[in-house]
This record gives sequence, C-alpha cells and structure tokens, in this order.
Amino acid sequence: MTTYTAINLIARPAAGPVGSELFEVVQKEMPNVGDGQFLVKQNYMSLDPAMFGWMSPDTESYIPPVELGTVMRSSGVGEIVESNHPDFSVGDRVMGMMGWQEYFLTDGTGLNKVTAPLPDETILSVFALPGLTATQGLYSIGKPQKGETLVVSGAAGSVGSIVGQLAKADGLTVIGIVGSDEKANWIVNELGFDGAINYKTDDLAAKLAELTPNGIDIYFENTGGPIQHHVFSRMNAHGRIAVCGMIADYPKAEPDLAPNWIPIIKKRLTIQGFTMPDHFGEVPTLLEKLTPYVMRGQIKHRAHILEGLESAITGLNLFFTGQNKGKLIVKI
Repeated sequence: MTTYTAINLIARPAAGPVGSELFEVVQKEMPNVGDGQFLVKQNYMSLDPAMFGWMSPDTESYIPPVELGTVMRSSGVGEIVESNHPDFSVGDRVMGMMGWQEYFLTDGTGLNKVTAPLPDETILSVFALPGLTATQGLYSIGKPQKGETLVVSGAAGSVGSIVGQLAKADGLTVIGIVGSDEKANWIVNELGFDGAINYKTDDLAAKLAELTPNGIDIYFENTGGPIQHHVFSRMNAHGRIAVCGMIADYPKAEPDLAPNWIPIIKKRLTIQGFTMPDHFGEVPTLLEKLTPYVMRGQIKHRAHILEGLESAITGLNLFFTGQNKGKLIVKI
C-alpha cells in the first residue's frame, strides 16, 4: 500500500506559542482518481498568520474553523501527477487551498492554473495570498492617491512589503514599521520605502512625527498592539485604514484595547476589515492589477523556506517572534 504524509489539527490553541500537541502527523493511503478529478503533488506550502484564526473555535469568524481531526488548512502550489479531468492535465501547475499534506485529490474547485513562468516560491510569495491580499486591501480600501502618505505595519512581511512597493510605484510616500534593524534596512535600501521604524527600539511617537510631517492618509494594519494607537493619532481627515491582521494580539488571552472612536468622527475616517475569502471571485481581476507591477520589476520579495512538511508545526511561531525574513514557505 502506497501512503503519503498529512498533518491533522487535533486540538485548539490557547494563548501563547503553538505546540506540537495541537497536531497529529498521519499516513494516508494514496487515493484513486475518479472521473472529473485529478491528483496534485504539492511542492510548496504557505504559512500565514490567518492560520491562528482558522485553528480557533470561533464560529463567527469569516471562515469556519478547521474541524478537529482533519487536515490543517493552507494554500500551496503543486503539479498534477494524475488526471481524469478534461480541463486539467498531467504536468499542469496549480495553486490554491490544499492543506498540510503531500498530495491533494480534487475536482478543481478553488484551484487556479499557474501560467507565469516563475518558480513556485515566487508564485506563493507574490501571486498567491500575499499579493492578492495586498492588492485588494490597498486599492479597494486604501484608495491611494499620488502624493499621499501611507504607513504599513509588518512592513517586511509578505503582505506589507508588497503593499509598500505598490504604493511607492503609485507615487506615495511610504513608511514601514518593522521589528529589527535588518528589516528596516531591507525595506528602505532594497524595496525603496521612504522610511522605516523599528518598533522594538525606536520611540514610535517621535519617529512617526519625524517621518510623517504631513500626517498619514492611509494605514495598512497587519499587527495591532500599541503601534495602532500611535498611527491612529496621526491620521489625516478622510484617512483610510485597511485592517488586514492583528498578529500582536493573536497569542494574547485578552487583546489590547482599540483606539477611541471620537477621532473617527472628527476626522471622518474610513476603517474597514477585510479577508480574502470574500474576494476569491475577484482573483482574475486582482492578478490583472498586480501583474504589470511585477513584470516591470517594481515588486521584489524574499522567501523564508522551511524544509519538510512537519516544519510547519514549529514554523508558525516565527510569526510571533518576528524571526522570519520574508514569506514563510514550507518546501515539501
């Protein structure tokens, strides 16, 4: 009997780091490919902060939690190795939600063909969830205009780095908030940001005042925590805030208090949370928007590659420590 490896979620996380006790590594029998189905050998798998929400028991979230005893949810890219589907052939590359497993049997629902002649890690770093999320949040909520000032937290992360580069390409002043001097150097000297703030060592209020003398028009929120209060206080009238993630609050039993709502009225701010499952039907349009920036060389990226499927278990905690440098990807 031929088998493959998968990882199931078997318990819900509590506050703090993710442990191996939440998961079970299992061997599954290779499936038979039926009519209208195909089998994908997954090559690379994405790790994303959204996974902490997917593991929680919250039934009121934007997507149902992963059921205990089933394969942990994730997106990935792979190659079709067997097909009985008229629209998908052996050798085609596909990307989409395939989970923490080496192989994925599907009828094609939710998967998209990869046609760009780029490596798998580039596809996951730019054209998969990071690039789609950055494009959706920046343009549908941020509505950037040339000459405006944008601040993005988690600016060296997979989403934040793309947000900043898109905004720079559109003529905005872009300030990134990061957690190390190395990341600050990377976003300024490699990605072209106008300034960077190390929230661990800099005086946030003073540094924001220095780098945003004309205030802030757009804030792309990836982290939460105390950072949001300092940015919020410098928002301009009619500013827009796209709330994408709150990684600083995910491991806490009680999240930090949000800013006072009175300035929302005074400054007529627009604040909107968003998640990509609401917009999967818009993927072709988002890719059409993003692709020209990539082809013109205006979007750079770096990937942090972990080796082996089981590395995903401990790899998730890199989001809390900030030790990852670039898009977190598991090479299977």
